[in-house]
Amino acid sequence: MMMPRICGVIDRRLLINYRVLPEVLTAELPAAFRPQIVEGYGMAGICLIRLAGLRPKFAPRWLGCGSENMAHRIAVEWDTADGLQHGVYVMRRDTDSRLNTMLGGRVFPGVHHRACFKVMESESRFKIDVSSCDQAVNARVDATVAQEWTKRSVFRSIEAASSFFECGSIGYSDGPVGGFQGLKLKCADWSVEPLHVNDAFSSEFNRMANAASGAIEFDNALLMRSISHEWECLPDFSCTPEPAEAVRGCP
Repeated sequence: MMMPRICGVIDRRLLINYRVLPEVLTAELPAAFRPQIVEGYGMAGICLIRLAGLRPKFAPRWLGCGSENMAHRIAVEWDTADGLQHGVYVMRRDTDSRLNTMLGGRVFPGVHHRACFKVMESESRFKIDVSSCDQAVNARVDATVAQEWTKRSVFRSIEAASSFFECGSIGYSDGPVGGFQGLKLKCADWSVEPLHVNDAFSSEFNRMANAASGAIEFDNALLMRSISHEWECLPDFSCTPEPAEAVRGCP
């Protein structure tokens, strides 16, 4: 699967991040990936992103389309022939776009599930409620722009958090018929603001929380807005055992 480069604008992106016991995340991950560890914790989160003007890079702007999207993700690392790689494993993608649902996993990487997004936002406050049409996932966030970085985070500064999540620009998710499909996000200007979260819930992370006491805790939240970007398709890979030294196909 090699689609042309897609460009557009990240109109708004919320990253709601949780620190999680590594063993809990290991149980959620395919064997190809390991949790990235920060101060003894793995990191997982919800990405709530509204895209605008999305189109092939060679197409005129008037052809661009927009959508609301949600991804549940885990920060991971994996081994390659060129050394250690970092990125995210996307557990699930949800969208309000019929086009994304039809083409995701086929024309461009990542299977997408249809969902209903209820959004109320201003310059300083964001309230988003998401319910998947298959009733498998629901999430909500109520956050306001903050003036200072939270002291409860495992990251000592917003700069440290920003650097960590910028390095997670590569995302892999399960393909529709096995293996993993990958995308790389390229931002013209990576810029984040801190958020104060008044309320946050995810049925996926609530399920993880039941695995053990203290298994998952809210850590921090970041806001990105009005950022030009591109999506680049990455080669698929699988970890299906093959003869001899064919393991080079597995990260």
